[in-house]
Amino acid sequence: MFAILLLLGIGLQILHWRALKRILPSHWGRPLAWLILLAHTPLLIYLLLRVTGASAVGSALWLRTLARAGFYILALSGLNLIILSLESLVWRVRKHRGKEVDRDRRAFLQKGAAVSLGVLAVASVRGYQEGQDTPLIRRNELRFPDLPTAFDGLRIAHLSDLHSGPFINLGHLRLWRGMAEREKPDMLIITGDFVDAMPAEALPFAEAFRNFQAPLGRFAILGNHDYFTDPRPIWKELQDLGFTLLENTHTQVERGGERLILFGLQDPMARDGRFRGLRFGPGPMPQDVALGMPKEGWRLGLVHRPSNWDLALEAGARLTLSGHTHGGQINLLPGLSSARLLGRYIRGLYTEGPHWMNVSAGLGMVALPVRLGAPPEFSILTLRRG
Repeated sequence: MFAILLLLGIGLQILHWRALKRILPSHWGRPLAWLILLAHTPLLIYLLLRVTGASAVGSALWLRTLARAGFYILALSGLNLIILSLESLVWRVRKHRGKEVDRDRRAFLQKGAAVSLGVLAVASVRGYQEGQDTPLIRRNELRFPDLPTAFDGLRIAHLSDLHSGPFINLGHLRLWRGMAEREKPDMLIITGDFVDAMPAEALPFAEAFRNFQAPLGRFAILGNHDYFTDPRPIWKELQDLGFTLLENTHTQVERGGERLILFGLQDPMARDGRFRGLRFGPGPMPQDVALGMPKEGWRLGLVHRPSNWDLALEAGARLTLSGHTHGGQINLLPGLSSARLLGRYIRGLYTEGPHWMNVSAGLGMVALPVRLGAPPEFSILTLRRG
């Protein structure tokens, strides 16, 4: 998979270089090629180290920083290439229709390139501001005729995709904790991606969320990013904080003599063996989880990816909580979410018969420190009988 992405990235840069050659003075061609190669060399080295599982990658923070800078350049050049291609298409269409156009194609594209860079700059600034904004709190009341009476009015704080790491610091995490705790939830549930990539990034989360007040408990599953290296330190931090980890397992919560069953399905990344050739679990096992649960009882399921909702339904979930999509994170066109690439579930509430799923657009950011058209958020869900 990473080899394919690597080849696509190299191809993208070659196309971008050729597009820029048509715009810039001819003597800039060779220096430009060397600059592109130099900018992306740390990224190539970092990806090779991750693929081979070399231990040096975890401690080489300077390499990660340079690799991230190379990725920014790759992403921006990719967007710029798309805009330049559209501008070139416009020039060809106008010429084909016989309309008067600037005879100097290079001048036309140079003007277009300046416009595209301006658009990207504005979008980047706006996206950075949106990523730093105070999160939205999405409050929803869900009704279930079979909800146990004792749990009528249950308040759940559902957080997801915090991505503690390069873009999310202790200040962000403390803000989110304070906002969620002020809602006075009965339960805190987090549906994965605590860290961006490295286990050590869980330490700021642990400091920020220690002693979170939730009378009926704190529950969690891991996300795909939590399995990028070794998830065991993350497991330990969560257990030390008093979280109940629901990785292909269940637990019961009692109130007023009645019970509610919570279960979680492990993310498929656990079995992927990514980077190091290690497997940390079998992935989602809905049938095994269902067999271990009491036959009677109202079930609330956790899955990191909303595309696994069918597996949660297979295990009997009446309500499923999920995340993963970031609401697209970067949505360049209004009304069109890039999360469509991940499937039909983007963010918010979905129903299938009497069953509900809440997909959180999450709080953190991945790859780029921007959110555009996808503000950070978490949910407060109130369950009602009726």
